[in-house]
This record gives sequence, C-alpha cells and structure tokens, in this order.
Amino acid sequence: MQYMLMFYQPQSEFDQRDEAAAQAYRAGWMDYVGAIRQSGVVQNGHGLQPPLTGTTLRVRGDKRQVQDGPFADSKEQLGGYFVIEVADLDAALEWAARAPCASTGGVEVRPVFTAPTM
Repeated sequence: MQYMLMFYQPQSEFDQRDEAAAQAYRAGWMDYVGAIRQSGVVQNGHGLQPPLTGTTLRVRGDKRQVQDGPFADSKEQLGGYFVIEVADLDAALEWAARAPCASTGGVEVRPVFTAPTM
C-alpha cells in the first residue's frame, strides 16, 4: 500500500537549511533520506522551498484569489514529502517516526488514493 509522508516543520527549521552552523540538522535529514531511499520503499519525494516562496490560489465564483506565501497561518509548514510503498499503516508510521521533524513539528501519514479501474 502507498502512503504519503508529509513533513511539517517550524520556521526555525526552514531557517537552518541555509545556516552553516546547522550541520547537525542537515546531517539528521541526510541520514534519514539515505536510510529510507536505501530501504527501497520510496516511490517519489522532494523537499520544498520555504513557505514564503509559495503562492496560494483559490477560485470563488468566477474570480481568482491569489495570495503570496502560505494560506494557512500556522506554526508549522509543509517542508517536503515522500510517497512510500509499505505493507501497512504500522510500517508507514515507523518511517514517519524516524523523520527528524517528528520531534519538532510533525509528520502526516495519509494513504494514497488510487482510482478504481473501469
């Protein structure tokens, strides 16, 4: 079964992506990424640029509403994701628990929707 692991991080972790002093932060992620890729469960995945680089679009009636940056005002923002294929939810949760942001932000684990074949 496929699951998407969505990594939510506080702004302080986004800030550490560019700081030379944040070697431990980057090393933790590199270890995690190396382990999950080496396991063979990864189907796809990427880190994302910081939330302020995003644009949110909503359509209301026939009008577009465009907002720079994230739409949600929250302490944590989506920082990246993996789509993994594992036996069950418990296995997906095991990989989620190993993510560095699990202790500072959170990891949402959601089954991937597959449309029924016709």
